[in-house]
Amino acid sequence: MTAALGDLLADARVLIECESPSTDLAAVARSAEVVARVGTARLGVPPERIVLDGRTHLRWRLGAEPSRVLLLGHHDTVWPLGTLTEHPCTVEGGILRGPGCFDMKAGLVMAFHAAAGLDGVTLLVTGDEEIGSPSSRALIEQEARAATAALVFEASADGGALKTERKGAAQYEVRLAGRAAHAGLEPDRGVNATLELAHQVLTVSALADREAGTTVTPTVARTGTTANTVPAEGTFAVDVRARTVAEQERVDRAIRALWPTVSGARVETTAGPSRPPLEAAASAPLYELLCRIAASRGLPAPAHAAVGGASDGNLTAGVGTPTLDGLGAVGGGAHAADEHVLVEEMPTRTALVRALVEELLAGSPDPLATPTAA
Repeated sequence: MTAALGDLLADARVLIECESPSTDLAAVARSAEVVARVGTARLGVPPERIVLDGRTHLRWRLGAEPSRVLLLGHHDTVWPLGTLTEHPCTVEGGILRGPGCFDMKAGLVMAFHAAAGLDGVTLLVTGDEEIGSPSSRALIEQEARAATAALVFEASADGGALKTERKGAAQYEVRLAGRAAHAGLEPDRGVNATLELAHQVLTVSALADREAGTTVTPTVARTGTTANTVPAEGTFAVDVRARTVAEQERVDRAIRALWPTVSGARVETTAGPSRPPLEAAASAPLYELLCRIAASRGLPAPAHAAVGGASDGNLTAGVGTPTLDGLGAVGGGAHAADEHVLVEEMPTRTALVRALVEELLAGSPDPLATPTAA
């Protein structure tokens, strides 16, 4: 089965022209209805609407057989309402443009076409991925635990590469407490939270490990109230990205163990790991199977890449489900004004992913096992 390019583009336009910023619950709800309509037309059955914390997610159960393969995507975007006015949906010179086209409404359309007519598939479309999946995380993990494989229709990496590794992500807030005093009359009576913040920022930064691919980045910082007062409190945020669970846990332990250096100061850390890493081992069986399918069709092996950004694929891998990410649109400019999709890639990629799903459903006897030489 090969999806017609005209149908793929028509469906993509409908989704793109319904704006869906993650932070606007009404917009996400409207988008969910549009996604439901397009998906129902392609899949032949309506989805279940799941509203969690005011956010609308959609779940299709396809066929009478127990679900074995999870297809995963999201319909929310980073673009505010009104973006279409400046960046309308267009198709010119083989390029599809429009807010959210690459991340990831074209990928959603490809998922619908790839799953049409199959039996034993769950297709889950969430509405809060761009803000870290706060309401859908438990739902995603529940579906992943029940599946033999998770296929994520996020946009590809550069050049159409599949995303076989994603760094885990964690965000922390470090709070510093001191004691206020007049900076001119009696500074020695104060406990300077700004000095404590400076020490802790340097300590946290030193936790990065370039060779391991671990980044630890202090970001937003705030301290003090007035220019002539010893600061009594302060905070700074920390963004952590790690390729392995071991590295994520190492940094987590160190940040939680921060100790004050200024006499009388206090340090408190909140938050922590938000998404585990998608390690190479979690994607390798699926990637190797897809390469075998491509070779059988006379196609080159798909490229693959390790990327720093996180997705819901981190969550499916985190519960132990084999996961392959970046199966959606080929293009570029995610979250940027030049966001775009290469339309000629859509039918071929959709057909290849469908073949992967069919092989996983066939299960003969273990589709993820590496074949041995005769």
